[in-house]
Amino acid sequence: MLSSIAAELSKDGRTVAVLHGNADPDAVASAAAVKDAFGNVTIWTPGGIDRLAKILVAEMGIQVVEAPEPPPRDRLLVLDTSGPEQLPEGIDLTDAIVVDHHSRNSKWDSARFYYTDDSKSSCAEIVVELVKAGDRRISRDSALALMLGMLTDTGTFKFSRPAMLRAYAGLMEEHGIHMDEVLDLLSVETDISERVSQLRGAQRLKYWKVGEHIVAASQGSAFEASVCKGLISLGADIAFVGSQRGEMFRISARATQAVVRKGIHLGKLLGDVGSETSNGGGGHPGAAGLTGKGDVEAILNISVENAVKVLRKLGSSGD
Repeated sequence: MLSSIAAELSKDGRTVAVLHGNADPDAVASAAAVKDAFGNVTIWTPGGIDRLAKILVAEMGIQVVEAPEPPPRDRLLVLDTSGPEQLPEGIDLTDAIVVDHHSRNSKWDSARFYYTDDSKSSCAEIVVELVKAGDRRISRDSALALMLGMLTDTGTFKFSRPAMLRAYAGLMEEHGIHMDEVLDLLSVETDISERVSQLRGAQRLKYWKVGEHIVAASQGSAFEASVCKGLISLGADIAFVGSQRGEMFRISARATQAVVRKGIHLGKLLGDVGSETSNGGGGHPGAAGLTGKGDVEAILNISVENAVKVLRKLGSSGD
């Protein structure tokens, strides 16, 4: 299917590459590489981009459009987005091309093309294959951006898989990129507002002990993923952090690789919670998200209850 998608992107006309809200370096790098390889692509980030993605955009001179209204287009490319609920409402997705690396989501089945490979650690790896399928070349700048996407999506290689390491090393070798060039893009101090969010998340946390494991949950107003990581560093095995914005809520979840290896899959867990509450969730075994309408405290409680059930089941099966 990647060859068919590459052929479609090679046709005349303007492509709009839309990314999920608070888009990370993996999403931005993937879009930038597609634009560089196929041309005539507008990168649309209606939900903004995160702190590291802003550094990438500034350092690499990547142009993004953050307007709430979609730019003119002949085709829509959706990158690194696990479900339609992560995009603004009202977008016509019947002609969309979806390229992703999260668990398969039936909500994308109406799209013109839907390619996902959850064996990949990052969307950047799929974009490398997509560019090659189109017989196009990855420039050095694109390679550097894609490597940053791979690096950040694997927690600086902590959660990487062999295929990702091979793709990363291939770009290094092909373009003569040194490791420090990528790491320099990460060498930025954590913003004080993010650090305050982490501390507030710790103040508000609740936790449940399940055998030898700990599930933690907290609420905040921003930096949900960062607060999750902070709770994991404090000793939680699974962490859920949510925020409420009017009727809308957003939840991030993280798990240690130790519990992931035992069978926890947060993407599937939050996907089930999303289905149960008529919202949308998904992601990877160790990192996932859930967004939609409702009371964030109630959704957090459901998420915790489901995680506790899974841990108890895994504990029983290991006895």
